[in-house]
Amino acid sequence: MIGVIADDFTGGTDVAVAFRRAGLRVLIQFGTQDAVQAGDGADVVVVALKTRTLPVDQAVAQSLQAARGLLAAGARQLFFKFCSTFDSTPAGNIGPVCDALADLAGSDFAVVVPSSPAHGRTQYNGHLFVNNQLLSDSPMRHHPLTPMTDSRVPVLLRTQTARTVSLVTLQEVHTGPDSLEENFTGLCAAGTAYAVVDAVDAGDLAIIGRAILDHPFVSGAAGLAAGLATAVAERETPASSPATPADEAGNDGPAIALAGSCSARTLQQISAMQAGGHPSYQLDAVAVPDSRLLAEAALAWYERQPAGLTPLIYSSLPPEKLRESQSLLGVAESAQILETAMGLIARGLVRRGVRRVVVAGGETSGSVVTALEVSGGLIGPEAAPGVPWIFPSGKDPIALLLKSGNFGDIDFLTRAVSPGTALAPIA
Repeated sequence: MIGVIADDFTGGTDVAVAFRRAGLRVLIQFGTQDAVQAGDGADVVVVALKTRTLPVDQAVAQSLQAARGLLAAGARQLFFKFCSTFDSTPAGNIGPVCDALADLAGSDFAVVVPSSPAHGRTQYNGHLFVNNQLLSDSPMRHHPLTPMTDSRVPVLLRTQTARTVSLVTLQEVHTGPDSLEENFTGLCAAGTAYAVVDAVDAGDLAIIGRAILDHPFVSGAAGLAAGLATAVAERETPASSPATPADEAGNDGPAIALAGSCSARTLQQISAMQAGGHPSYQLDAVAVPDSRLLAEAALAWYERQPAGLTPLIYSSLPPEKLRESQSLLGVAESAQILETAMGLIARGLVRRGVRRVVVAGGETSGSVVTALEVSGGLIGPEAAPGVPWIFPSGKDPIALLLKSGNFGDIDFLTRAVSPGTALAPIA
């Protein structure tokens, strides 16, 4: 079994589906709990946390707790999943968490691979690109919590760890898995703790996956998971088949879209839903700085909507409006009000019969999952690259779709809430 620690909930679903594509059976668990549930013949167990923007000591402590649970449940390899845009600050949390997990796994050397070509993230000569644009020139430059103003991944990582960081270029990757593994061995012997590895396509990631198959600890984005899964499937027979739509019944009922991400792509997806005639309701924390009152008003609005058109409830703002809200309320307070409100809204909607919940935004997804008391579930088919349906275990027969802010095409939310989409991939 491979044990994965993800630093946010949508990152957890992203990495989970990367393993599922290779035919592996994948379970996901949200948050640190008393024990990791690794039954049901799982090849991979993902523990999805909300540690990306926590204080460093808290992020490290929660990651270690999850990792210890995974090792106790039988994991032979630990995988730390971070965002493919290397979302972090100079203080962390990628470097400190990697340091702690490497020590726990007894690993003196680990690869760091942010490339995820399926999402338009590639690395060449240590520079990270987002859809062929340098990370530092992309919309991530203006992220409200983790602004990314440098594209050089080795440099970014060196600000977060005292350990030695080296670059492995694309030319070295193209020498093949055996030569690459020898390269890794030499770097380790020379004192390198982290090798930041270039990759621009799935073939590169498959080479890296074959070279790290037996490493006790690895780190990267979902692209690395796909490469590792390819290597696992080549060498081993999966424990059992992945979840299929036929396995999960009753998850094609009324739907809702909840959006909290302020990313450019989510804003486009909101506009597309509105243009398509879906009724929409915006949460305004400046006008009503109270989570409970915001939720009550949104639920009352929902009850007044006619049947037939799936509604959208959102708190997303364009950059200038977001800065205005944060200046009036404070960054942390604004986020806390809206995330708590979204969780209360989700709980109220499920009580009113909603059975498909589509969520845009990592922090919003975390709030919704927590409010619905979803402890975990089985990974189902993808609605878009890196965005799988999740069938939670529990009393309510719901299906969840948790989308990172930048994922999906412009019509993603519109299609995701359409009838008949919960049990089949979206074309």
